[in-house]
Amino acid sequence: MNEQSPGLEAINMKKLALFVGLAGASLLAVNATANTVTFSTASGSTESGGNPVDATATFTTGANQLTISLTDNLSNPATVAQLISDLDFVLSSGQTSGTILSSSGLQRTVNADGTYTVGAVVSTGWGLNNNVAGGLQLDALGFIGPAGLVIGGPGAGNLYSAANGSIAGNGPHNPFLYGTINFTLAIAGLTANDTVSSAIFSFGTTAGDNVTGHTTVPDGGTTAALLGGALTAAGLLRRKLSV
Repeated sequence: MNEQSPGLEAINMKKLALFVGLAGASLLAVNATANTVTFSTASGSTESGGNPVDATATFTTGANQLTISLTDNLSNPATVAQLISDLDFVLSSGQTSGTILSSSGLQRTVNADGTYTVGAVVSTGWGLNNNVAGGLQLDALGFIGPAGLVIGGPGAGNLYSAANGSIAGNGPHNPFLYGTINFTLAIAGLTANDTVSSAIFSFGTTAGDNVTGHTTVPDGGTTAALLGGALTAAGLLRRKLSV
């Protein structure tokens, strides 16, 4: 092993301290521009008819803007009552109004035999209702419904084999939206320090069939990942400097 003079070791430790400081500054800069939180239905959740439902919504706050990614995680649904039709949420900063800047989702038409046809990526057609239960509501039923609900993936054989007549070959309900559905909202006064404090998913074509989002994952793991990466890099640099 090579020997280092005390003076050289001191210089190297200063370099290490500078590196860690810069990594920390970068971490703070990233954390200052966005704040992410994820809500999901609890394991075993059902809609009012007793059928299982499984949904996730990820919210990211920034300066005057909120982005939302909405996903139906339930594969091979049996009925349209299991499909996502709206999303209510409350902001920690108290805003109850906003506008939709953009939205997108992949259209999917489920045929009578359980096969499906992939459509285009389109604007969702969903709308935003303001001042709903102290928050806001992204809504399909009042704007594009009964079509445009969010559906999960197919089952075995790449078929929607469990789908009944409310999904398979149903003209008024098709096309659905499949995959991750994205929204960007303009909300005046919102900052990256704000977050979404609660969320409720609704399912089916009957308004009010609600399931509260229970699982909360603050920051989406971004801060932990960045911090872990910075500390790992710092450890590697320190080992290199000590050789």
